[in-house]
Amino acid sequence: MFGFTAWQAKVIEDTYPNIGTLTDVGGFKMNALHVPPGPNADLPPIVFVHGASGNLRDQEAAFLGPLKGRAELLFVDRPGHGYSERGGPENAYPDGQADAIARLMEAYGMRQAIIVGHSFGGAIVASFALNHPDKVIGSLFLAPATHPWPGGIDWHYRVTSTPVIGWLFSHTLVMPAGMTILDAATKSVFAPNRRRETYVTEGAPALVLRPANFQYNAQDVANLLDYVTRVSPRYPEIQTPAVIITGDDDPVVLANIHSVGLRRDIKNSELIWLKGVGHKPDYVATDLAVAAIEKLSGKPRDLQALAKEVDARVAQENATQ
Repeated sequence: MFGFTAWQAKVIEDTYPNIGTLTDVGGFKMNALHVPPGPNADLPPIVFVHGASGNLRDQEAAFLGPLKGRAELLFVDRPGHGYSERGGPENAYPDGQADAIARLMEAYGMRQAIIVGHSFGGAIVASFALNHPDKVIGSLFLAPATHPWPGGIDWHYRVTSTPVIGWLFSHTLVMPAGMTILDAATKSVFAPNRRRETYVTEGAPALVLRPANFQYNAQDVANLLDYVTRVSPRYPEIQTPAVIITGDDDPVVLANIHSVGLRRDIKNSELIWLKGVGHKPDYVATDLAVAAIEKLSGKPRDLQALAKEVDARVAQENATQ
C-alpha cells in the first residue's frame, strides 16, 4: 500500500500538473494561477479561495470562463493544498491562511480585491475581512462554513490529524480507498444537483489524496470548529459588503447555521437562498455568483430576481435526472 500510494501520487501529479506559479510569501511558497485583466476589463481584481479537499482548479474551472478578461483574477492553492507549500503551524488555521493570501496579493501588486470563498474557504474569507479590511472591496460567500455547528467531523479527519497514526493512514489506506470512491464522493458533494461530467478532470479533486495534502486538509478541518467558535463572535466587526449564496438542500454544511449566521452577523450583507441546490452553487449557479461579484463591484444587480430564475432552471434540471 505504501508503494502503491507513492506510485499513484506521481501518476496524479503527472495527470494534473501545476498550472500556477509558486511565489514566496515569507518563508514558504504559495501557488496561484494569476490571470491579468483584459483591455476592456470592467471589474476590480478578484481572489478565489477553494474549500476543503480542493485546489485552485476547483474555482478556476467554474469562474475562469465567464470572467476571463473582465478582471484581474487570482486562483489560490491554500497553504498545504494543491501545489502550495504548507508553511508554519499558523497555516493550519483560517486566519493564518488569510494572512498568507494577503501577502500573496501584495506580491502581485493587488491593492484591493473582491474575495470569493467556497465552503471552508468561507471561514478564510471571513477572517480576511476581519484582519485585512483595507484589502477587501467585498466578500462573496458560497455555501460557507463559518460558524460553530452541532456534532463533530467525519472519522477519517480525526484519524488523519492524529500524530503518527495519521501519517501511516494517509500513506497506506487513503489512496486506494480514495481512488475507489472518488467518483461517488464528488457526485455526493454536488447532490441533489448533477455533477458536471468533466469535474473530476477539470477540478482535479484527486490531488487531495496525496499523503501530505490529505494530512494538511484533515488538520484544517479538525481545527475549524474550535476556530469558528472562538472567532465568529467577531464577525459583526466586518464593515465591508458581503453576499452569501447558499442552497436549501446542502448535504455538507448546515446553511441555517452558517449562511444565516453570516447574514445576522455582517450588517452590510445579503443572503440569497437557492431552492433545490446543494453544496456547489459555484457550479450550479455560476451566473448568479458572477452577478453577485458585479454587485459587490458597484454595478446594479437584482440578485433576488436572478435567484428566482436559477430556481426555475434548477427545478427543471433536477426533474430530468
